[in-house]
Order: sequence, then structure tokens, then C-alpha cells
Amino acid sequence: MVSMIVVKLGGSLGLDRLGAVLDDIADLWRSGTRLVLVHGGGRMVTSYAEKLGVKQRFYKNPSGFTTRLTDEDTIRIFEMVVAGLYNKELVAGLLRRGARAIGLSGVDGGLVRGVRKRRILVVDERGRKRFIYGDRSGRPREVNTVLLTRLIENGYLPVIAPVGVDEDWNVINMDGDRVAALIASSLRAEQLLLLTDVTHLLLDGKPVSRLSLGEAETVIEMVEGGMKRKLLACIEALKGGVREAVIASGARVRPVSLAVSHVDCTVITGHD
Repeated sequence: MVSMIVVKLGGSLGLDRLGAVLDDIADLWRSGTRLVLVHGGGRMVTSYAEKLGVKQRFYKNPSGFTTRLTDEDTIRIFEMVVAGLYNKELVAGLLRRGARAIGLSGVDGGLVRGVRKRRILVVDERGRKRFIYGDRSGRPREVNTVLLTRLIENGYLPVIAPVGVDEDWNVINMDGDRVAALIASSLRAEQLLLLTDVTHLLLDGKPVSRLSLGEAETVIEMVEGGMKRKLLACIEALKGGVREAVIASGARVRPVSLAVSHVDCTVITGHD
């Protein structure tokens, strides 16, 4: 059994589809596997923003990544929905299954600090590059491993929301996949599992079962959408010392166990 696993739940799965994931995580935790669970929640943020009348703006940057403008109203929704509602529903679900889950955001104890993007470079609908200001998002840079390690050593299963703090302790939104990658690297985890609503990374419409780090760095330019950011997170984790990263479906029975065993998924390793 792998000694340390970091699992990232994609927001595309939705709370109503997570029963099998939580069953599996709780079973693995009870068997002695050390786990950290990181989750997203972007789709839920979009849904609640619409209900609250807060317009959401998405842009594509020159590297081809889609990015959300996290303005002052939107960061509050991230705090309420991702660090609050979604996180606590996951924790409650794990507690009901007998796991000693503890819910945290990157804000708590300065768990995840990042560098805030004071401005974001985007490509507009006419193909022109321009800067947009007032963003409250950032790139994760530092994990409070002392806090996280003590929780794990004392028998807790941390459930982490990717809302953290910047250099000046202001709350910022962070990409959940990259937060999970940094946590995996910081804890020297053996595996990073990115669970989503598809089974594989696709290239030219065909599922990919294995990639080396070098191959992943080459093909990332061919990947689009949310999978591009997941592949970037895998690359960052491997460069940070994680043995392997796995992209797999969370919409099946025992999804974590199957991903650990490389069943019907994409495995990316740090060697050729």
C-alpha cells in the first residue's frame, strides 16, 4: 500500500456524485493509508454566483489556460461556498463513514500561502493581449507542512479547500489541482491522484494510459480546457519529487483504489 496519497476531487464531480469516492477514502483511511484530500468547487461557485447576481468573467491567457477573474465579490463566494459549504459537506460525509476528517482551507494556520496575481494577462475576443486588474487569485508557493504533518500523525484526514493567503495574508483563490500538487510535493507523497469526470487524458481523441515526465511536458501544448491545468499540476508534482501522478475518473465504484492500482486511467511518472 502506498504510504502517502494526496487525492484531488474535481469540482465537476459534484456533491451528489461523491458517495463512492467518500466510501473508498474512508475505507483506505481505516486500513492505515495516510491521506490528504483536496477539493475544488469552481462549478458550485459559478452556480451560487448566478443565484446572487454576481457576474462571472472567464478569459483565456496567452498560454491557453482558461482563467476566472476573481474580483472582490467572487472571492467572498469562494470563501462561503468552497471553504464553507463544499468543504463541510465533504467532512461530514467522511465522519459519517468513520473517518476522522478535519476540514481546513489554505487560510487556516497559514496552511497554503501563494503569490497574488496583481494583474492577469488575457487574450480578448479579438485576439489582442491586455491586462486585467483587481484579481484575487494567486499561485500556491508554500505549505505549512508542520501543521499538516501533525494532523496526519495524530490520526486525522485533512480535507483542504484551495482558498489561501497571499504574501500580505489577504485571502486569495488558488487552483485546486496546483494546490494538491504542492501539498503532495511538500509531504513527499508517493502518489497524486486527480479525480475528475473522465477516465483518461485524451490526445487526438484517444485515451493515453502512460506518459513520462518528458512526454507530459511535450504534449501539454496539445491539451486544452481543464485537462491542461491538471497536466500542469502533474508535471509540477513530479518535479517536486512525487513518484507518480494519476488522472482518473471519480465517477465509479472504489475510484481511489482503482487509481492507485492504475486501472483505466492515465499514469504519469517521473522517469522515462
